[in-house]
Amino acid sequence: MNEHIQKAIDLLGSQAALARACGVSQPAVFRWLNGRRVKADHVMAIVNATNGHVKPHEIRPDLPDLFPHPKGKSHAPDTQHTNA
Repeated sequence: MNEHIQKAIDLLGSQAALARACGVSQPAVFRWLNGRRVKADHVMAIVNATNGHVKPHEIRPDLPDLFPHPKGKSHAPDTQHTNA
Protein backbone atom coordinates (compact mmCIF):
# COMPACT_ATOMS: atom_id res chain seq x y z
CA MET A 1 0.00 0.00 0.00
CA ASN A 2 1.25 3.48 -0.87
CA GLU A 3 1.13 5.44 2.39
CA HIS A 4 1.26 8.81 0.63
CA ILE A 5 -1.74 8.02 -1.55
CA GLN A 6 -3.52 6.77 1.58
CA LYS A 7 -2.73 10.08 3.27
CA ALA A 8 -4.23 11.94 0.30
CA ILE A 9 -7.34 9.75 0.45
CA ASP A 10 -7.67 10.36 4.18
CA LEU A 11 -7.32 14.12 3.70
CA LEU A 12 -9.95 14.23 0.96
CA GLY A 13 -12.26 11.70 2.57
CA SER A 14 -12.43 8.95 -0.06
CA GLN A 15 -10.84 7.45 -3.14
CA ALA A 16 -13.67 8.95 -5.18
CA ALA A 17 -12.96 12.44 -3.84
CA LEU A 18 -9.26 12.17 -4.70
CA ALA A 19 -10.18 10.84 -8.13
CA ARG A 20 -12.49 13.80 -8.80
CA ALA A 21 -9.81 16.25 -7.63
CA CYS A 22 -7.26 14.66 -9.98
CA GLY A 23 -9.54 14.12 -12.96
CA VAL A 24 -9.15 10.35 -12.91
CA SER A 25 -11.40 7.41 -12.12
CA GLN A 26 -11.76 5.90 -8.65
CA PRO A 27 -10.26 2.63 -9.92
CA ALA A 28 -7.15 4.61 -10.95
CA VAL A 29 -6.77 5.86 -7.37
CA PHE A 30 -7.26 2.28 -6.13
CA ARG A 31 -4.42 1.18 -8.42
CA TRP A 32 -2.17 4.00 -7.12
CA LEU A 33 -2.95 2.95 -3.58
CA ASN A 34 -2.05 -0.63 -4.35
CA GLY A 35 1.25 -0.16 -6.10
CA ARG A 36 0.68 1.32 -9.55
CA ARG A 37 3.00 4.25 -10.16
CA VAL A 38 1.29 7.64 -10.42
CA LYS A 39 1.87 9.21 -13.83
CA ALA A 40 3.88 12.40 -13.65
CA ASP A 41 0.90 14.28 -15.11
CA HIS A 42 -1.10 13.60 -11.95
CA VAL A 43 1.51 14.36 -9.30
CA MET A 44 0.74 18.08 -8.97
CA ALA A 45 -3.01 17.39 -8.97
CA ILE A 46 -2.51 15.26 -5.85
CA VAL A 47 -0.25 17.88 -4.26
CA ASN A 48 -2.80 20.63 -4.99
CA ALA A 49 -5.76 18.51 -3.85
CA THR A 50 -4.04 17.97 -0.49
CA ASN A 51 -2.97 21.61 -0.17
CA GLY A 52 0.63 20.49 -0.15
CA HIS A 53 0.28 18.00 2.68
CA VAL A 54 1.47 15.34 0.26
CA LYS A 55 4.69 16.41 -1.47
CA PRO A 56 5.72 15.63 -5.07
CA HIS A 57 8.84 13.74 -4.00
CA GLU A 58 6.73 11.54 -1.72
CA ILE A 59 4.59 10.47 -4.66
CA ARG A 60 7.36 10.13 -7.25
CA PRO A 61 10.85 10.27 -5.72
CA ASP A 62 12.26 9.18 -9.09
CA LEU A 63 11.28 12.43 -10.82
CA PRO A 64 13.70 15.34 -10.98
CA ASP A 65 12.91 18.39 -8.89
CA LEU A 66 11.02 20.20 -11.65
CA PHE A 67 8.41 21.70 -9.39
CA PRO A 68 8.78 25.38 -8.49
CA HIS A 69 9.62 26.39 -4.97
CA PRO A 70 6.95 28.37 -3.11
CA LYS A 71 6.90 32.06 -3.89
CA GLY A 72 9.16 34.10 -1.70
CA LYS A 73 11.40 31.14 -0.94
CA SER A 74 14.81 31.10 -2.51
CA HIS A 75 17.78 28.88 -2.01
CA ALA A 76 20.15 31.65 -3.07
CA PRO A 77 21.65 33.91 -0.40
CA ASP A 78 20.19 37.37 -0.08
CA THR A 79 22.46 39.69 -2.07
CA GLN A 80 20.43 42.88 -1.73
CA HIS A 81 22.22 45.71 0.03
CA THR A 82 20.43 48.20 2.19
CA ASN A 83 21.48 51.74 2.91
CA ALA A 84 21.18 52.03 6.66
